[in-house]
Amino acid sequence: MKTISRWFGRNLIRIYAAIAFTYLFIPVAYTFVFSFNDSAKSNLIWKGFTFANWQNPCGAPEVCTALGNSIKIGFLATLFSTILGTMIAFAIGRHKFKGRSSTNLLIFLPMATPEIVLGASLLSLFLVFQINPGFWPTVIAHVLFCMSFVVVTVKARIASLDPRLEQAAMDLYANERETFRRVTLPLVAPGIAAAALLAFSLSFDDFIITNFNSGTMTTFPKFVYVSAARGIPAQANVIGSAMFILALTIVILGQFVGRKRKVS
Repeated sequence: MKTISRWFGRNLIRIYAAIAFTYLFIPVAYTFVFSFNDSAKSNLIWKGFTFANWQNPCGAPEVCTALGNSIKIGFLATLFSTILGTMIAFAIGRHKFKGRSSTNLLIFLPMATPEIVLGASLLSLFLVFQINPGFWPTVIAHVLFCMSFVVVTVKARIASLDPRLEQAAMDLYANERETFRRVTLPLVAPGIAAAALLAFSLSFDDFIITNFNSGTMTTFPKFVYVSAARGIPAQANVIGSAMFILALTIVILGQFVGRKRKVS
């Protein structure tokens, strides 16, 4: 008994970690397995193994159209929110100005506001200005809530920088522009890249705010929600699995490049 107790004591954290990861990856495993399901309409019951869904991921009606809309919105929202959020992060992290603390507080409001409140408020605002829900209102809405996450991520990276590196560059006769381009920006770039990936993930995954402001346009989350009643098509599982594999690949490559830079 003492031996068993000691073993549990030494491996308790590993056991908790294994249970947590199992809990997290069960839905991912289900999605991946059912992407190979040989189902015609409903994908709720396993009917057989097939590669046909991966060979024709656009086989379900409107699934690739919805995916294309989500990718376009995600790309534009990521581009605008990353640019604006990075500039705000540098302003808050590097400069002292009147209202800095208030600005820092206001940045967190979109993150703390429930999505249903934010989505309904934005819809009301668009209707007041006689802007019909659709593609661009959805992009604007996504930029609004993604920008806060970009600011927080990039600001944390800026706060961790060693100011002596920039001082050393200026001591070597580099002006402010050259110091920013050759020293500051390369050091902040991993934080900006992480913020951009986070912004794209949030935009691609969003349903509530999109549902309020997209009108008749269908995005991938809306397609999945509408299809859930009759069983999500296997092609949607294929797309979801492919996105997960792509994200995992990017994270692994990022870790590999980061370790390689540290070694060199």
